[in-house]
Amino acid sequence: MTIGRAAAGMLVALTMALPVRAAAAERYALIVSGATGGQEYAERYKAWSDALSNVLVDRYKFDAAHVVRLSEAASGSASSTAANVRRALQELRTSMRRDGLLFIVLIGHGTYDGIDAKFNLVGPDIDSNEWASLLKPLPGRVVLVNTTSGSFPFLERLAGPNHVVITATDSVAQRLDTVFPEYFIRAWTDGASDIDKNGRVSVWEVFSAASARVGRHYQQRGLLATERALLDDNGDGVGSEAVSPKNDGSLASRTYLDADAADAPPTDDVLLKLLQRRTTLEAEIDDLKIRRTFMAAAEYAQEFERLMTELARVSHDIRERTKTTPPAPKDAPAIPLNSGSR
Repeated sequence: MTIGRAAAGMLVALTMALPVRAAAAERYALIVSGATGGQEYAERYKAWSDALSNVLVDRYKFDAAHVVRLSEAASGSASSTAANVRRALQELRTSMRRDGLLFIVLIGHGTYDGIDAKFNLVGPDIDSNEWASLLKPLPGRVVLVNTTSGSFPFLERLAGPNHVVITATDSVAQRLDTVFPEYFIRAWTDGASDIDKNGRVSVWEVFSAASARVGRHYQQRGLLATERALLDDNGDGVGSEAVSPKNDGSLASRTYLDADAADAPPTDDVLLKLLQRRTTLEAEIDDLKIRRTFMAAAEYAQEFERLMTELARVSHDIRERTKTTPPAPKDAPAIPLNSGSR
């Protein structure tokens, strides 16, 4: 009996010593700050790159050795040259596993020559076709965010299975410098980005929050928006705006950067559709307010009431579906970005 109790005690001890869940999938990041073209841009891109790197390491607990940064100001293997981009992705190809996650953010200038789009590097550039060939052999999930004005063609070329592709623009005609990177980076630490209130922010939530803030950026300045971000995660290369999600968003809504789980699905597809509908309604209400001066008072009131009624219904359905989720964390300290936004 004594031996049996001792054996049972050892079994309990061993069981308690075992991990309660499998180790979290490895997470990697590649931040490429390309050719700047001037001191003003150099300072802005450095601020964005520094802020994003700090967010990944400090808030999302990335292994610092897994966050690779390439920039114009760096030398040797850390310079943002085509050779160093190829080398970094080749090394990731050998170190990543199928359950791993790679988060790539391109900060800088982009160009489109009528045939293909390029991200501007130090020296020769890499076009979207080559970027696609470099990413295709990677075994894990890839989230690539091209924040440049010439980003739109990347959507079609880089879309594929297990890929989430985000571009700052939805047309090759949009060639002005973008403000999307500032709002995209800030959204990772803003508690308001957690729209499903599950205590975490997904890639889709950050995309949605950043898109809304870009829209407000132009509205508050009385400017016509020159950039509209797109996201593709179903592999068709078409992409969707946050306010008109179409068939995208399911994979991005289940993709997280935090260490607890790189792929956890607390947002079911029904909730996702509700959240997307709320985003669309909020954008339509903002647009209606802008158009108010050109509308008859009765027409405006009727449309405003219709939108607000539907928004109230959708918000109610969201609350009902998220009753059991934990409260969202408090906002992290604001990221000090010297963006020089217009």
